[in-house]
Amino acid sequence: MKKILYIDMDGVIVDFDSGISALNEEERELYKNNYAQCPSIFSRMKPIPQAIDCVHELSEIFDVYILSSPSWGNASAWSDKYEWIEEYIPSMERKLILSSQKHLNRGDYIIDDRLHNGVSQFQGEHIHFGTSDYPDWDSVMRYLKNKAE
Repeated sequence: MKKILYIDMDGVIVDFDSGISALNEEERELYKNNYAQCPSIFSRMKPIPQAIDCVHELSEIFDVYILSSPSWGNASAWSDKYEWIEEYIPSMERKLILSSQKHLNRGDYIIDDRLHNGVSQFQGEHIHFGTSDYPDWDSVMRYLKNKAE
């Protein structure tokens, strides 16, 4: 039986800054204090380099789910996240979980760049993406491949 691995979207497999770069000047000014509230911003984001290949590779080793917290107050965030997965990782479309209570999901590992939305209470191991221990996908892959052996 494969161990369960959750992977966050924004800042882990999705480059949030690429969505900000895709905004026009009016949108940037209007949402400058909270870009996540800008309608359709999530649909404009690009993948983080290596992320999609790593998700596919990890899916061979673990039971992988995408676990993301949509931006409350931005209704398009929900559908944008689904459509993003459908476009870039269609094999994961039925393995997408949208929740702001990540600790309610049971599993062995979670890859997330933040401690918010229940990550700090997650019962399994948090692989804190973007930190000195796990600065990039290469470091995450090395660690998880060793754990799988």
